[in-house]
Amino acid sequence: MAAPCGRSSRWLWAAVVPAAVLCLAVRAAEEASTAEFDVRPGGEVHSFSRSLGDYTCTFTYSAQGGTNEQWQMNIGVSEDNLLFSCSVWRPQGKSYLFFTQFKSEVKGAKIEYAMAYSQAAAGALSDIPLKQEEFEITETTVSHREGKFRFELSKLMIVAKTPHDEL
Repeated sequence: MAAPCGRSSRWLWAAVVPAAVLCLAVRAAEEASTAEFDVRPGGEVHSFSRSLGDYTCTFTYSAQGGTNEQWQMNIGVSEDNLLFSCSVWRPQGKSYLFFTQFKSEVKGAKIEYAMAYSQAAAGALSDIPLKQEEFEITETTVSHREGKFRFELSKLMIVAKTPHDEL
């Protein structure tokens, strides 16, 4: 399953999965990595990557307006090594940049769940998911959908299954 389907299940997933990803990150604290980076406007395409063992997450984007914003990327692997998570977000909540494109790619695992948000939770604010038609999910990427994306992005979350051998 790459993405939730149906309106009611989408909201259920939007509520349940962030908690599960947070739990995954806490349980895998020894196998997690958080890094800060600047999201820079100017219309040029930029990328930021982090790897953990055999798994890599890369965030590629182009943005306009404003000045640099501090963002974070968190990657982690579950204790049982079955799940790889990658979250990219602006800790202050809402980004004031206009994103002309975005793509987040995982290597070494296949996406099980992904969600993109126009606003990230901060203070009294809650996550606000993008409409499903604004982005698309493949086995390894989450990206904007040309002509549908409304230029607002503040958070991306990905949970991917890692390859493993059956006993």
